[in-house]
Amino acid sequence: MKNTVKIIAFDADDTLWVNEPLFTRTRVQYEEILSHYFEITDSLEQELYETERNNLKLFGYGIKGFMLSMIESALQLTNYKISGMDIESIIKLGKEMLRHPVEILPGVEETLKDLKENYKLMVITKGDLFDQENKIARSGLAEYFDVVEILSEKTIEAYADVLKRNNVHCDEFLMVGNSLRSDVLPVCELGALAVHVPFHDTWMHENIVDESLLDNHYIKIDEIKELVPLLV
Repeated sequence: MKNTVKIIAFDADDTLWVNEPLFTRTRVQYEEILSHYFEITDSLEQELYETERNNLKLFGYGIKGFMLSMIESALQLTNYKISGMDIESIIKLGKEMLRHPVEILPGVEETLKDLKENYKLMVITKGDLFDQENKIARSGLAEYFDVVEILSEKTIEAYADVLKRNNVHCDEFLMVGNSLRSDVLPVCELGALAVHVPFHDTWMHENIVDESLLDNHYIKIDEIKELVPLLV
């Protein structure tokens, strides 16, 4: 693999830095607000997710869309009885998420530093443009990347456009990420290489239901620092 790869792209959220645990903590705080109106059950997370999923085509991915979906879901679940003060509390949760410090995952900077000497490095992430640009800037990792691509969705077509735009051939490209659905399978379908680095907390939208899709050839590692021995 190291003889063919020239460009390595990394997903950002939960690959380079912590992301989903922030959403998980916020959902718990959200449930505390709604507990003033009804008894919280296990179905609440699923109901919020359905609202998020239905809004993806309008709001896209990211904290702002999540905040709007929390408000919409809260209105519906409380039969529009939720107070203005509690709506304000939900908005504050979203603002706290946007201000939250960027927590780099273990081994990330060392790995980027080692690979930068021999490879062109990219970030390919999806979500809100302003928020993702802001996180990249605050992460302190921007200096390691030659190219940053922020997509609205990670599809086969979107990856193909990225490669074409950057004059990259499939056999020279390697994608590294935590999501099989977004970071691995579309890249494998395109005919490029992918490395899966699982993260302990994954949004249910990124889960793979059809296990037959996992027949695609990709490499799985437990920690990002294991990437270097594969390539150097």
